[in-house]
Amino acid sequence: MPPNVQLQQRREATPSRVTPGQPMGRAELAEAVNDYLWRKHGQRRELDAHTIARYERGIVRWPNELYREAFRTVLGVTDTELGFVASRKRRQPDNHPDGTLSVNLFSPFDPGVIPTEYLGLTAHDHQPVSRVGWTEVEQVQNATRETASAENLHGGGWASLTARNQLGSCVRYLDGLAAPTIRRALLEAVGNLSGVAGYAAFDVGDYPLAERRFRLALWCADTAGSWELRASTLADMARKMAYIGNTDSALSLIELAQVRSDRLSATARAMLSALRAQFLASLGRTDEALTEVARSDEHFADRAPATDAPWLCYYDKAEHLGSTGKALIPVARARQRIELAAPRIREAVALQGSDYPRSRTFSLTRLATLTMQLDDPREAAVIGLQAAQQATAFHSERIQNELRVLAAAAAPRRRVSEVAELRYAIASSAPSGPAQ
Repeated sequence: MPPNVQLQQRREATPSRVTPGQPMGRAELAEAVNDYLWRKHGQRRELDAHTIARYERGIVRWPNELYREAFRTVLGVTDTELGFVASRKRRQPDNHPDGTLSVNLFSPFDPGVIPTEYLGLTAHDHQPVSRVGWTEVEQVQNATRETASAENLHGGGWASLTARNQLGSCVRYLDGLAAPTIRRALLEAVGNLSGVAGYAAFDVGDYPLAERRFRLALWCADTAGSWELRASTLADMARKMAYIGNTDSALSLIELAQVRSDRLSATARAMLSALRAQFLASLGRTDEALTEVARSDEHFADRAPATDAPWLCYYDKAEHLGSTGKALIPVARARQRIELAAPRIREAVALQGSDYPRSRTFSLTRLATLTMQLDDPREAAVIGLQAAQQATAFHSERIQNELRVLAAAAAPRRRVSEVAELRYAIASSAPSGPAQ
């Protein structure tokens, strides 16, 4: 349901009786409604600021007649001016003049959930924030950069723990008053932080926590009307879905993210096409995968990094080559042609700098596995040893799984001394970075 803008506007247009010169806050409105119902009807109600927020966001549908009477009296307006409509009407889709149905192409998830519920918080778990400005937006953005940097340097374990506290602190800003421009920026910032936190949880194998954080990011994208954040979050959810073995659902999520791709930047379209190519290749649809890689290359050639959203800063040339190279690995195996994928991955390794050591470790491991299967096992062992040594710096279930795949690919060549050394290194490796 859409937010109840009328109720929020009427509340904010009503002077506070507690703080002169300020608009009436949610807690004050709730108390005034409770007081009216007690005095007028002798009924005690426990309406609070949390519930007012649910009314304003359109989550709670049609209050009963006593509540409507109280709202009308306290704010001095009618039902229509309050924006309340009957439940049966709210559930009906809007129609355009030509008779076609309007379709909500944003996040089709959890329409009745509010942000704190994704984090397991209640209205009493944090202090309310009355007003929000650019300072708070910058705080959220800084928290996101810190979490993303920690994840890139050490894997998801420590980053996921840190993000838990940061999200709990930042999500409370969503209840504060803000100008429309600031509120959109805040929603995107909190959504970006939640997406990074979700990916950190995914990296260490905590899939339920990752899902909740991704859904909070989708809620923020939906509320802000941010197509770019929506697409990036759905892409991360698709990555997780593919990783746990449900490639068909991953493909569905990516194609949902590509809806109205005209609203997306060229970088976002390149990223989505690269992922779609990965899923198509995993499903054995190699010709389609090749076409999608070519499409991704075309989008990437058109990108304008200076105008990209903050959450796409990672998708540079190295990431593009690594992502499309990964998509081409199943094609190379199917056709027994290492040159279809290896050159892209090698160039990605060469370009992945000190800011993205985890990405470089992934690329090295995949290149070693592919080389072990289709080319020289000794060369593969050298590459694989680099990956195994670098992997000790990360608490990442995904990296450990990639190394297990490499060890399995090396098993048929285990009599080669370099390969035996690699298998031993993988078997005895253990992360030495921060604990999860």
